[in-house]
Amino acid sequence: MRGLTAPLSGTLQLEFCGEWFPITPEEPFYIGRESALEIDDNPYLHRRFLRIARIDDLWWIENVGSRLSATLADSDGNTQAWLAPGARLPLVYAATTILFTAGPTTYELTLVNPEPTFAPAKAEPVHVGETTIGPVSLTQSQHLLVLALAEPVLSGRGSAAIPTSAQAAARLGWSLTKFNRKLDNVCDKLHRHGVRGLRGGPQQLAVNRRARLVEHAVACRIVSADQLPALDEEKARNTEA
Repeated sequence: MRGLTAPLSGTLQLEFCGEWFPITPEEPFYIGRESALEIDDNPYLHRRFLRIARIDDLWWIENVGSRLSATLADSDGNTQAWLAPGARLPLVYAATTILFTAGPTTYELTLVNPEPTFAPAKAEPVHVGETTIGPVSLTQSQHLLVLALAEPVLSGRGSAAIPTSAQAAARLGWSLTKFNRKLDNVCDKLHRHGVRGLRGGPQQLAVNRRARLVEHAVACRIVSADQLPALDEEKARNTEA
């Protein structure tokens, strides 16, 4: 299916990599490796992963995969949901951001609903130094860590590879030991605030934890593209030191 260059009015629209895909009530719309929206040939991605359909006068999104999860948030990042395999949610906002990770790649899509049911409530932000980061308070160094991991996603739309811990540490001019210690602290802090997927047992791979952290941070607007220059500033400070 080929996308449009601009959204059509009056119907649900999905944007991915600058292309728009109309979704009609007549039939379900699937997202995956072999679906109406073919993401790419990523072998870690389900052939059919997400299903969007009109049911009882509401648009719904359902995770029809067996392994992957998706993060959904309103356009302002004030509300967020984790869509696990088998779960479904109504699409009630004017714009919904969808992020998910398959293997080493994180994808970002946007759903635009011309008939939203709800408007998201505004949350009071918390200020740490000069950085507004939302309801969870991060230190400056913790915020820089998240920013370094999210840089590829923030730099472009569509899909991006999540940096390894070594790559992100080098981006900041930190030692790998320092980076991993702070990564543990950030994940523990967000886990205590109810963010799922950041801690687990032996099956919780390190790449999955970093990807889940990026999904949450981008969806909730903890990090944004206008903050990226701080990475160069941090690298310069540590290089001089």
